[in-house]
Amino acid sequence: MTGSMEGRRSGGIPVVSYARTSEVFRQRDGHGVRHQLRINERTAREHGCLIVAEYTDNGRSASKDGAVRPGFECLVTALSSGYTNDGQAIQGVVCVAYDRLYRRPEDLARFFAALTRRPGRVYVDPQGVRDPHSPEELLRAVRSLEAAMTETRLRSRRVSDWHWARAVEGAPHSGPRPFGWQEDRLTLHPVEAALIRKAVTDRVGGRAVRAIAREWCELGVTGTRGGRPNAQTITQIMTAPRVCGYRANRGELLILPETGEPVLGRWDPVVTPEQWMAVCATFSPGNLYMHRGSAAPRRTTRTAAPSRLASGFLRCGAQLMNGDFCGGALCAQKGRNRRSPYAYACRSCRRCSISGPLADEALERLLFHEAPPHVLPSETTRRRWHDGMADTEKRRTIASVVTHCVVRPGVKGSHTWDHSRVEPVWREASPLAPAEERGERRVPRPGGHPEAGWKHAEPTGS
Repeated sequence: MTGSMEGRRSGGIPVVSYARTSEVFRQRDGHGVRHQLRINERTAREHGCLIVAEYTDNGRSASKDGAVRPGFECLVTALSSGYTNDGQAIQGVVCVAYDRLYRRPEDLARFFAALTRRPGRVYVDPQGVRDPHSPEELLRAVRSLEAAMTETRLRSRRVSDWHWARAVEGAPHSGPRPFGWQEDRLTLHPVEAALIRKAVTDRVGGRAVRAIAREWCELGVTGTRGGRPNAQTITQIMTAPRVCGYRANRGELLILPETGEPVLGRWDPVVTPEQWMAVCATFSPGNLYMHRGSAAPRRTTRTAAPSRLASGFLRCGAQLMNGDFCGGALCAQKGRNRRSPYAYACRSCRRCSISGPLADEALERLLFHEAPPHVLPSETTRRRWHDGMADTEKRRTIASVVTHCVVRPGVKGSHTWDHSRVEPVWREASPLAPAEERGERRVPRPGGHPEAGWKHAEPTGS
């Protein structure tokens, strides 16, 4: 390639290096991404490239919906602009394989759109330097995506089958040590098992779970991972089938087909099956262990709605020690004063929070005063919003305008509201029907924001 020869003569083609691992349960020391970065250095050196920046996602899945990858987001941003954060020009990316970059079609589309935004870009891996603009390379990328998606489905099925086979044999649950048992997951922990047994007896006798949680806190009890007990965790502990020796898998009690009896685990039970059924009867179905979690079926048709308007739309814009941006979701929580009775805070890095009313007000400004014309809500929607639109419809309106908003950390000690902290990521096209299809026409909004400057007029021909 011509670009490759020019790069060698000028000291190397400037590229960015990307590495990602998805294993988050066993080793968290980042050795996987370090190894990939070293391979990328060797690959770049062998093919006449010069790495000017590195982006990593340690323990981040690329196949799960809603997974946040700060390193990948920074990579796409850099490729789109052609420059890194410190202003260095880049002409491509080096990676150990395509499946480190993407495992979903939408990520492939975003990556290739950013990489091919300018001519002369290259993609480099241990197999060589390739032209991402060529149809052959795009076809190769699509094939690699199909292979990655197939591998993900097969691996998920193998893991699911492995857990089921262990459950049928009565093997204890994998993962962290369950509260009430020793490290072998078979022998009872004398202190914790006694606490569970007493909690079950108290609950059947009519005692509130919050009172049991307060008692455990006063005794200095902590969970197996160091957390303080609360009503939710104690409910989950008491209603788990394991406390009476039963084995469950993916939210279902396993039954022996020969006898119709529940599968018994190999561990020592804390209470009898009759006591377990009695304590479960004191809770509504939605609170039971058997009906909790993403994989467990729920008997109730009620779904938990977000408690605040901006929940799910805000992402943390704090910069981490390695230079990457956090990108974690900001969750609603109780505020500290009357002006901000609630706030949105990042639970990942805990370095960014914003007043709830400020964030909601900033979102409203973005929707109706700064949104680009192709996603700007109609004048009818704006009036209904201010006349008392339901929160669910408001959230649908927000989702039609922005994919999410990045919240920059505030200035410590500042008591003024800064709406510019909320930076929108606009949608390419609104999922709602365009104004022309609804019989509306766009006309300038008098006195409005010079960049927004649009409103929806009343339907024509009426």
